[in-house]
Amino acid sequence: MSGYPSGKRGIDPRSKSAFLWGLVGFLSFLVLVQGYALLADPIATITQALALAALVGLGAGSGAYLLEPRVAAWAADRGDA
Repeated sequence: MSGYPSGKRGIDPRSKSAFLWGLVGFLSFLVLVQGYALLADPIATITQALALAALVGLGAGSGAYLLEPRVAAWAADRGDA
């Protein structure tokens, strides 16, 4: 709980969650590219890796935003059984 009244300040929890999932996707992709570069020849320049990581982050964030209500409903239905 943030201590703020609901809907009064800040970003709503769904958007915040989607943003954080996008950030996790962005950083995870960069870690994978760097790990691959340590083991073999780099497959992309840093600029290309940043651009691809931005796309991965955008996909992860938008996917999280769109799928969160469905996953929450599925989890609620599953808990009743």
